[in-house]
Amino acid sequence: MEKFMRIALKEAFKGLEEDEVPIGAVVVKDGKVIAKAHNKRQKNKVATHHAEILAIEKACKKLGDWRLEDAEIFVTLEPCPMCAGAIANARIKKLVFGAFDRTGDNKNLLNDILTDKRLNHKVLVEGGVLEEECKNILTQFFKSKRKTPKN
Repeated sequence: MEKFMRIALKEAFKGLEEDEVPIGAVVVKDGKVIAKAHNKRQKNKVATHHAEILAIEKACKKLGDWRLEDAEIFVTLEPCPMCAGAIANARIKKLVFGAFDRTGDNKNLLNDILTDKRLNHKVLVEGGVLEEECKNILTQFFKSKRKTPKN
């Protein structure tokens, strides 16, 4: 598991180099990486260009199907509601994330989205893999942003 999270961290560092919020995602199927991505919202000027969405799109294209059954996704930060919805809709079997997102009040939101009984697909969730490393890159990024004067 750590092996794939380290690949996601490499993607996050690519995003950091591009002045994006440093989040990386990797889609794995049968023990092999089939897609990886990092945030590109700033670069592409598209609100939905989160790492998870881009990695899912690449994986779907590679496999020629929107269903990513039996695939796992590794993400450096607990996914937002939009990305959690995309993960469920892509029928991904398991989500593994690094850092917990501490910005919201509802600490069960991710679980609520991915395991809601109204959905016909449930996603297994595991958080905290390489948590400190995943948290540190985000902390560094936001500290540097607070130090940079706004024009």
